[in-house]
Amino acid sequence: MEFLGIEKLYESKFITRYNVQYKTDAGNIKNYEIVSRSNSLNSFEDLKNSACDAVVLIIHDKSGNKILLNKEFRMAVGTYAYNFPAGLIDPGEDYKTAAKRELWEETGLTLTEVKDVWPVCFSAVGIMNEKSIVVVGEAEGEFAPSTSDEEEIEAIWFTKEQMRELLKTDEHFAARTQAYCWCWAHSEGFNL
Repeated sequence: MEFLGIEKLYESKFITRYNVQYKTDAGNIKNYEIVSRSNSLNSFEDLKNSACDAVVLIIHDKSGNKILLNKEFRMAVGTYAYNFPAGLIDPGEDYKTAAKRELWEETGLTLTEVKDVWPVCFSAVGIMNEKSIVVVGEAEGEFAPSTSDEEEIEAIWFTKEQMRELLKTDEHFAARTQAYCWCWAHSEGFNL
């Protein structure tokens, strides 16, 4: 692959669209449209070196017998989707602060223990260069509506049995959420 160039197509508040042009090993010229959290991509190195933009929370209750999901209306698919609580890391925040803030803003719950932090990963590798960090932990408290009037979120605890049934009957999952929940729900002793 030979990188040929990048052109900014459109900049908005949260994402910027780009056209990336490259030559394949077979000699074909390809135009690949992407979005990025960065509004200043100018080179191949810029494309590869995006900062960690977001935090994803995989949260269990104190017993480890329940997992937390958000059922949130997502305009991109025109319906609700089950997903882990998640959000952007604000300027000046570290991922731990963002994790606590996002969990509380979206669910009303308090992050009480961080069990694990996964290495930074790509959020949606087919369309964007956004990177996120996954925080696995425990939370407690009472559910509260989202603090944002722009988010329609219902936070729900699921047992393994409830999750196995939901996975059989509902197609409205984000891919990483579905994959993790399937493994958790079908594994004995898979509690954190």
